[in-house]
Amino acid sequence: MTYATGRLYHDADAHIMETADWLRDYADPKFRDSLPDITTGVLAPGEDKRVLEDLALQADASFRAEDEAELMNRKNWRAVGATLKQDRPRALDLLGFASQLVFNTFTNKPMQQAEHGSDGDYAYAMADAHNRGMFDFCSVDRRLLTTAYLPIMDLERAPGMASRLIREGAHSLMIAAACPKDHSPSHVALDAVWAQAEEAGVPIVFHVGSGGHFFNGTDFASGLPVEKAFHGGAENFRSIDYMAIPNPVMQTLSTMILDGVMDRFPKLQFGVIEQGASWLPSWMRYLASAYDAFLRHEQRLQNLALRASEYVRRRGRVPPYPTEDVGWVASQAGEGVCLFSSDYPHVEGGRNPLGRFENSLADATETTRDRFFAGNFAALMGPSPQRALN
Repeated sequence: MTYATGRLYHDADAHIMETADWLRDYADPKFRDSLPDITTGVLAPGEDKRVLEDLALQADASFRAEDEAELMNRKNWRAVGATLKQDRPRALDLLGFASQLVFNTFTNKPMQQAEHGSDGDYAYAMADAHNRGMFDFCSVDRRLLTTAYLPIMDLERAPGMASRLIREGAHSLMIAAACPKDHSPSHVALDAVWAQAEEAGVPIVFHVGSGGHFFNGTDFASGLPVEKAFHGGAENFRSIDYMAIPNPVMQTLSTMILDGVMDRFPKLQFGVIEQGASWLPSWMRYLASAYDAFLRHEQRLQNLALRASEYVRRRGRVPPYPTEDVGWVASQAGEGVCLFSSDYPHVEGGRNPLGRFENSLADATETTRDRFFAGNFAALMGPSPQRALN
Protein backbone atom coordinates (compact mmCIF):
# COMPACT_ATOMS: atom_id res chain seq x y z
CA MET A 1 0.00 0.00 0.00
CA THR A 2 1.34 3.43 -0.88
CA TYR A 3 1.87 6.14 1.72
CA ALA A 4 -0.37 8.68 -0.04
CA THR A 5 -3.79 7.51 -1.20
CA GLY A 6 -7.22 8.87 -2.01
CA ARG A 7 -6.33 11.93 -4.09
CA LEU A 8 -3.73 13.37 -6.48
CA TYR A 9 -0.50 14.51 -4.83
CA HIS A 10 2.33 16.57 -6.31
CA ASP A 11 5.37 16.99 -4.08
CA ALA A 12 6.90 20.49 -4.27
CA ASP A 13 10.06 19.69 -2.30
CA ALA A 14 12.08 16.48 -2.50
CA HIS A 15 15.82 15.87 -2.51
CA ILE A 16 18.72 13.79 -3.57
CA MET A 17 21.42 13.03 -0.99
CA GLU A 18 24.77 13.87 -2.56
CA THR A 19 28.00 12.10 -1.75
CA ALA A 20 31.25 14.01 -1.20
CA ASP A 21 32.45 13.64 -4.81
CA TRP A 22 29.08 14.34 -6.40
CA LEU A 23 29.92 17.74 -7.90
CA ARG A 24 33.29 16.58 -9.23
CA ASP A 25 31.68 13.53 -10.82
CA TYR A 26 29.73 15.83 -13.15
CA ALA A 27 32.25 18.64 -13.56
CA ASP A 28 34.11 19.88 -16.60
CA PRO A 29 37.61 18.33 -16.28
CA LYS A 30 39.11 21.83 -16.32
CA PHE A 31 37.39 22.64 -13.01
CA ARG A 32 37.06 19.19 -11.44
CA ASP A 33 39.97 19.42 -9.01
CA SER A 34 38.98 22.88 -7.79
CA LEU A 35 35.37 22.04 -6.89
CA PRO A 36 34.65 21.40 -3.20
CA ASP A 37 33.64 18.27 -1.40
CA ILE A 38 29.93 18.23 -0.74
CA THR A 39 30.80 18.00 2.92
CA THR A 40 28.72 15.85 5.20
CA GLY A 41 31.00 15.45 8.18
CA VAL A 42 30.10 18.87 9.58
CA LEU A 43 26.57 17.70 10.31
CA ALA A 44 27.47 15.23 13.02
CA PRO A 45 30.60 13.40 14.18
CA GLY A 46 31.14 10.25 12.13
CA GLU A 47 28.66 11.22 9.42
CA ASP A 48 31.03 10.33 6.57
CA LYS A 49 31.40 6.79 7.84
CA ARG A 50 27.64 6.41 8.30
CA VAL A 51 27.04 7.59 4.73
CA LEU A 52 29.16 4.72 3.40
CA GLU A 53 27.41 2.25 5.70
CA ASP A 54 23.97 3.47 4.62
CA LEU A 55 24.85 3.25 0.94
CA ALA A 56 26.16 -0.29 1.44
CA LEU A 57 22.80 -1.26 2.92
CA GLN A 58 21.13 -0.46 -0.40
CA ALA A 59 22.73 -3.65 -1.76
CA ASP A 60 21.50 -5.76 1.18
CA ALA A 61 18.47 -7.81 0.16
CA SER A 62 17.15 -8.14 3.71
CA PHE A 63 17.39 -4.37 4.21
CA ARG A 64 15.65 -3.65 0.92
CA ALA A 65 12.88 -6.08 1.79
CA GLU A 66 11.78 -3.58 4.44
CA ASP A 67 11.65 -0.59 2.09
CA GLU A 68 7.89 -0.34 2.15
CA ALA A 69 7.47 -0.85 5.89
CA GLU A 70 10.26 1.61 6.72
CA LEU A 71 9.53 4.12 3.95
CA MET A 72 8.93 7.15 6.18
CA ASN A 73 11.23 6.06 8.99
CA ARG A 74 14.47 5.75 7.01
CA LYS A 75 15.94 9.18 6.34
CA ASN A 76 18.80 10.77 4.42
CA TRP A 77 21.17 8.27 2.74
CA ARG A 78 19.38 5.33 4.36
CA ALA A 79 16.14 6.09 2.52
CA VAL A 80 15.24 4.23 -0.65
CA GLY A 81 16.13 6.24 -3.77
CA ALA A 82 17.90 8.98 -1.84
CA THR A 83 21.24 8.61 -3.64
CA LEU A 84 20.85 5.80 -6.17
CA LYS A 85 18.84 7.14 -9.09
CA GLN A 86 17.74 3.67 -10.21
CA ASP A 87 15.88 3.24 -6.90
CA ARG A 88 13.99 6.53 -6.96
CA PRO A 89 11.10 5.24 -9.13
CA ARG A 90 10.43 2.59 -6.47
CA ALA A 91 10.39 5.33 -3.83
CA LEU A 92 7.82 7.25 -5.87
CA ASP A 93 5.71 4.13 -6.28
CA LEU A 94 5.73 3.59 -2.53
CA LEU A 95 5.09 7.24 -1.72
CA GLY A 96 2.18 7.50 -4.15
CA PHE A 97 3.10 10.97 -5.44
CA ALA A 98 2.35 11.82 -9.06
CA SER A 99 5.52 13.92 -9.30
CA GLN A 100 8.34 15.39 -7.23
CA LEU A 101 10.24 18.62 -7.75
CA VAL A 102 13.79 17.49 -6.91
CA PHE A 103 16.47 19.62 -5.26
CA ASN A 104 19.99 19.02 -4.06
CA THR A 105 20.71 18.81 -0.33
CA PHE A 106 24.17 20.29 0.22
CA THR A 107 25.07 22.19 -2.94
CA ASN A 108 23.06 25.43 -2.71
CA LYS A 109 25.39 27.09 -0.24
CA PRO A 110 28.64 26.52 -2.18
CA MET A 111 26.94 27.59 -5.42
CA GLN A 112 25.68 30.79 -3.83
CA GLN A 113 29.09 31.49 -2.31
CA ALA A 114 30.76 30.97 -5.70
CA GLU A 115 28.24 33.30 -7.33
CA HIS A 116 29.17 35.99 -4.81
CA GLY A 117 32.87 35.46 -5.46
CA SER A 118 35.07 37.04 -8.08
CA ASP A 119 35.51 34.12 -10.50
CA GLY A 120 32.53 33.91 -12.82
CA ASP A 121 33.93 30.97 -14.79
CA TYR A 122 34.22 28.98 -11.58
CA ALA A 123 30.70 29.86 -10.44
CA TYR A 124 29.14 28.87 -13.76
CA ALA A 125 31.22 25.68 -13.92
CA MET A 126 29.96 24.68 -10.48
CA ALA A 127 26.37 25.38 -11.54
CA ASP A 128 26.90 23.32 -14.70
CA ALA A 129 28.19 20.36 -12.67
CA HIS A 130 25.19 20.60 -10.35
CA ASN A 131 22.77 20.77 -13.25
CA ARG A 132 24.30 17.78 -15.04
CA GLY A 133 23.95 15.80 -11.85
CA MET A 134 20.32 16.81 -11.39
CA PHE A 135 19.42 16.07 -15.02
CA ASP A 136 21.07 12.66 -14.72
CA PHE A 137 19.30 11.73 -11.49
CA CYS A 138 15.87 12.82 -12.75
CA SER A 139 16.32 11.13 -16.14
CA VAL A 140 15.20 7.75 -14.80
CA ASP A 141 11.55 8.71 -14.30
CA ARG A 142 9.37 11.40 -15.86
CA ARG A 143 7.75 11.98 -12.46
CA LEU A 144 11.04 13.50 -11.27
CA LEU A 145 11.06 17.20 -12.15
CA THR A 146 14.46 18.84 -12.40
CA THR A 147 15.64 22.03 -10.72
CA ALA A 148 18.54 23.68 -12.55
CA TYR A 149 20.58 26.37 -10.82
CA LEU A 150 21.06 29.60 -12.75
CA PRO A 151 23.66 32.10 -11.50
CA ILE A 152 22.51 35.63 -12.34
CA MET A 153 25.79 37.31 -11.39
CA ASP A 154 26.72 37.92 -15.04
CA LEU A 155 24.07 39.93 -16.86
CA GLU A 156 25.37 38.86 -20.28
CA ARG A 157 25.93 35.20 -19.47
CA ALA A 158 22.72 34.42 -17.57
CA PRO A 159 20.26 34.65 -20.51
CA GLY A 160 22.32 32.25 -22.63
CA MET A 161 22.55 29.74 -19.82
CA ALA A 162 18.81 30.03 -19.17
CA SER A 163 18.15 29.30 -22.84
CA ARG A 164 20.37 26.23 -22.75
CA LEU A 165 18.82 24.86 -19.55
CA ILE A 166 15.31 25.26 -20.91
CA ARG A 167 16.30 23.51 -24.16
CA GLU A 168 17.80 20.66 -22.14
CA GLY A 169 14.51 20.17 -20.34
CA ALA A 170 14.83 21.93 -16.98
CA HIS A 171 11.47 21.96 -15.22
CA SER A 172 12.42 24.98 -13.09
CA LEU A 173 15.18 27.57 -12.86
CA MET A 174 16.53 28.04 -9.35
CA ILE A 175 18.18 31.33 -8.45
CA ALA A 176 19.82 32.33 -5.18
CA ALA A 177 17.68 34.05 -2.58
CA ALA A 178 20.65 36.28 -1.76
CA CYS A 179 20.83 39.39 -3.95
CA PRO A 180 23.70 39.29 -6.48
CA LYS A 181 26.86 41.09 -5.42
CA ASP A 182 26.94 43.77 -8.11
CA HIS A 183 23.35 44.40 -9.19
CA SER A 184 19.73 43.89 -8.24
CA PRO A 185 17.85 40.69 -9.15
CA SER A 186 15.38 43.06 -10.82
CA HIS A 187 18.00 44.47 -13.22
CA VAL A 188 16.41 45.00 -16.63
CA ALA A 189 19.21 43.04 -18.35
CA LEU A 190 17.74 39.93 -16.68
CA ASP A 191 14.43 40.44 -18.46
CA ALA A 192 15.84 38.16 -21.15
CA VAL A 193 15.93 35.38 -18.54
CA TRP A 194 12.39 35.95 -17.27
CA ALA A 195 11.01 36.22 -20.82
CA GLN A 196 12.39 32.82 -21.79
CA ALA A 197 11.12 31.19 -18.60
CA GLU A 198 7.68 32.71 -19.07
CA GLU A 199 7.45 31.57 -22.69
CA ALA A 200 8.52 28.03 -21.79
CA GLY A 201 6.22 27.81 -18.76
CA VAL A 202 9.22 27.22 -16.48
CA PRO A 203 8.94 28.73 -12.97
CA ILE A 204 11.62 30.60 -11.05
CA VAL A 205 12.23 28.94 -7.69
CA PHE A 206 14.15 29.81 -4.54
CA HIS A 207 15.28 27.18 -2.05
CA VAL A 208 16.65 27.36 1.45
CA GLY A 209 20.44 27.31 1.58
CA SER A 210 20.96 30.00 -1.06
CA GLY A 211 20.31 33.04 1.11
CA GLY A 212 23.86 33.78 2.18
CA HIS A 213 24.73 34.44 5.81
CA PHE A 214 21.64 34.89 7.97
CA PHE A 215 23.68 36.24 10.89
CA ASN A 216 26.99 37.95 11.53
CA GLY A 217 28.16 35.16 13.83
CA THR A 218 27.69 36.86 17.17
CA ASP A 219 24.02 35.89 17.39
CA PHE A 220 25.08 32.51 18.76
CA ALA A 221 27.73 33.89 21.15
CA SER A 222 25.41 33.52 24.13
CA GLY A 223 27.73 31.70 26.50
CA LEU A 224 25.26 28.82 26.47
CA PRO A 225 25.99 25.28 25.21
CA VAL A 226 25.79 24.89 21.41
CA GLU A 227 22.49 23.33 20.44
CA LYS A 228 22.46 20.38 18.06
CA ALA A 229 20.48 20.38 14.84
CA PHE A 230 18.19 17.66 13.46
CA HIS A 231 21.18 15.70 12.21
CA GLY A 232 23.05 15.75 15.50
CA GLY A 233 25.63 18.38 14.59
CA ALA A 234 25.73 22.14 14.88
CA GLU A 235 25.86 23.19 11.23
CA ASN A 236 22.27 22.69 10.14
CA PHE A 237 19.24 24.78 11.06
CA ARG A 238 18.24 25.23 14.66
CA SER A 239 15.50 27.41 16.17
CA ILE A 240 17.39 30.72 15.90
CA ASP A 241 18.50 30.02 12.31
CA TYR A 242 14.91 29.04 11.51
CA MET A 243 13.63 32.51 12.41
CA ALA A 244 15.81 34.13 9.73
CA ILE A 245 15.28 31.66 6.88
CA PRO A 246 12.73 33.73 4.88
CA ASN A 247 14.48 37.09 5.27
CA PRO A 248 16.65 36.97 2.10
CA VAL A 249 13.87 35.78 -0.18
CA MET A 250 11.45 38.37 1.21
CA GLN A 251 13.90 41.11 0.24
CA THR A 252 14.67 39.63 -3.18
CA LEU A 253 11.02 39.09 -4.08
CA SER A 254 10.05 42.52 -2.78
CA THR A 255 12.64 44.07 -5.08
CA MET A 256 11.46 42.07 -8.08
CA ILE A 257 7.81 42.92 -7.45
CA LEU A 258 8.27 46.63 -6.74
CA ASP A 259 10.64 47.05 -9.69
CA GLY A 260 8.01 45.52 -11.97
CA VAL A 261 9.46 42.12 -12.92
CA MET A 262 6.20 40.31 -12.19
CA ASP A 263 4.29 43.07 -13.97
CA ARG A 264 6.40 42.84 -17.12
CA PHE A 265 6.04 39.05 -17.20
CA PRO A 266 2.44 38.40 -16.18
CA LYS A 267 2.52 34.61 -16.65
CA LEU A 268 5.81 33.92 -14.87
CA GLN A 269 5.42 31.84 -11.70
CA PHE A 270 7.60 31.93 -8.57
CA GLY A 271 8.10 29.23 -5.93
CA VAL A 272 9.64 29.77 -2.50
CA ILE A 273 10.58 26.28 -1.40
CA GLU A 274 11.48 24.96 2.09
CA GLN A 275 11.44 28.40 3.65
CA GLY A 276 8.19 28.05 5.56
CA ALA A 277 4.99 30.01 5.02
CA SER A 278 3.89 31.57 8.31
CA TRP A 279 5.79 34.74 7.37
CA LEU A 280 3.83 35.10 4.14
CA PRO A 281 0.62 36.88 5.24
CA SER A 282 2.40 39.57 7.27
CA TRP A 283 4.97 40.12 4.49
CA MET A 284 2.15 40.55 1.98
CA ARG A 285 0.59 43.19 4.23
CA TYR A 286 3.91 44.94 4.64
CA LEU A 287 4.37 44.88 0.87
CA ALA A 288 0.91 46.39 0.46
CA SER A 289 1.83 49.04 3.03
CA ALA A 290 4.99 49.95 1.09
CA TYR A 291 2.92 50.24 -2.08
CA ASP A 292 0.37 52.53 -0.43
CA ALA A 293 3.00 54.67 1.30
CA PHE A 294 5.10 55.36 -1.78
CA LEU A 295 2.56 55.21 -4.61
CA ARG A 296 2.30 59.01 -4.95
CA HIS A 297 6.06 59.44 -5.20
CA GLU A 298 7.40 56.47 -7.19
CA GLN A 299 6.82 56.07 -10.92
CA ARG A 300 7.68 52.36 -10.76
CA LEU A 301 4.72 51.76 -8.43
CA GLN A 302 2.41 53.86 -10.58
CA ASN A 303 3.39 51.67 -13.53
CA LEU A 304 2.22 48.47 -11.82
CA ALA A 305 -1.06 47.04 -13.06
CA LEU A 306 -1.86 45.51 -9.65
CA ARG A 307 -1.29 46.31 -6.01
CA ALA A 308 2.11 44.91 -5.06
CA SER A 309 0.77 42.20 -2.73
CA GLU A 310 -1.64 40.96 -5.40
CA TYR A 311 1.27 39.63 -7.46
CA VAL A 312 2.12 37.29 -4.59
CA ARG A 313 -1.45 36.09 -4.29
CA ARG A 314 -1.68 35.34 -8.01
CA ARG A 315 1.82 34.16 -8.86
CA GLY A 316 3.63 33.10 -5.68
CA ARG A 317 3.59 29.47 -4.51
CA VAL A 318 4.94 28.53 -1.08
CA PRO A 319 4.98 25.12 0.68
CA PRO A 320 4.59 25.41 4.46
CA TYR A 321 6.60 23.31 6.87
CA PRO A 322 4.57 20.40 8.29
CA THR A 323 4.64 22.06 11.72
CA GLU A 324 2.85 25.15 10.39
CA ASP A 325 -0.88 25.83 10.24
CA VAL A 326 -1.64 25.52 6.53
CA GLY A 327 -5.29 26.38 6.99
CA TRP A 328 -4.43 29.71 8.61
CA VAL A 329 -1.84 30.63 5.97
CA ALA A 330 -4.26 29.80 3.15
CA SER A 331 -7.06 31.79 4.78
CA GLN A 332 -4.81 34.85 5.09
CA ALA A 333 -2.73 34.67 1.90
CA GLY A 334 -5.22 33.00 -0.44
CA GLU A 335 -6.02 29.39 -1.21
CA GLY A 336 -3.91 29.47 -4.38
CA VAL A 337 -0.60 30.07 -2.60
CA CYS A 338 0.23 27.02 -0.47
CA LEU A 339 1.76 23.79 -1.81
CA PHE A 340 2.21 20.31 -0.38
CA SER A 341 5.77 19.09 0.13
CA SER A 342 7.27 16.03 1.80
CA ASP A 343 10.96 17.05 2.04
CA TYR A 344 11.70 13.39 1.26
CA PRO A 345 14.07 11.93 2.35
CA HIS A 346 15.11 14.56 4.90
CA VAL A 347 14.73 14.21 8.64
CA GLU A 348 13.02 17.60 8.78
CA GLY A 349 10.07 16.29 6.77
CA GLY A 350 9.10 13.99 9.61
CA ARG A 351 7.53 10.57 9.51
CA ASN A 352 4.04 11.68 8.55
CA PRO A 353 3.90 15.07 6.82
CA LEU A 354 0.59 14.15 5.19
CA GLY A 355 -1.02 13.55 8.57
CA ARG A 356 0.16 16.89 9.89
CA PHE A 357 -1.03 18.77 6.84
CA GLU A 358 -4.38 16.99 6.87
CA ASN A 359 -4.88 17.96 10.52
CA SER A 360 -4.14 21.62 9.85
CA LEU A 361 -6.57 21.58 6.90
CA ALA A 362 -9.36 19.94 8.87
CA ASP A 363 -11.63 22.99 8.58
CA ALA A 364 -10.67 23.87 5.01
CA THR A 365 -12.93 23.36 2.02
CA GLU A 366 -12.34 20.45 -0.31
CA THR A 367 -11.35 22.93 -3.01
CA THR A 368 -8.64 24.35 -0.77
CA ARG A 369 -7.40 20.86 0.04
CA ASP A 370 -7.29 19.81 -3.62
CA ARG A 371 -5.42 22.97 -4.52
CA PHE A 372 -2.94 22.46 -1.69
CA PHE A 373 -2.09 18.86 -2.54
CA ALA A 374 -2.05 19.16 -6.33
CA GLY A 375 -3.69 22.11 -8.08
CA ASN A 376 -1.38 24.89 -6.92
CA PHE A 377 1.66 22.86 -7.87
CA ALA A 378 0.24 22.39 -11.37
CA ALA A 379 -0.23 26.16 -11.57
CA LEU A 380 3.39 26.73 -10.52
CA MET A 381 4.94 24.15 -12.83
CA GLY A 382 2.92 24.70 -15.98
CA PRO A 383 2.85 21.60 -18.18
CA SER A 384 5.41 19.59 -16.16
CA PRO A 385 3.06 17.71 -13.79
CA GLN A 386 0.74 16.81 -16.66
CA ARG A 387 3.66 15.42 -18.68
CA ALA A 388 4.58 13.31 -15.67
CA LEU A 389 1.09 11.81 -15.60
CA ASN A 390 0.89 11.00 -19.34
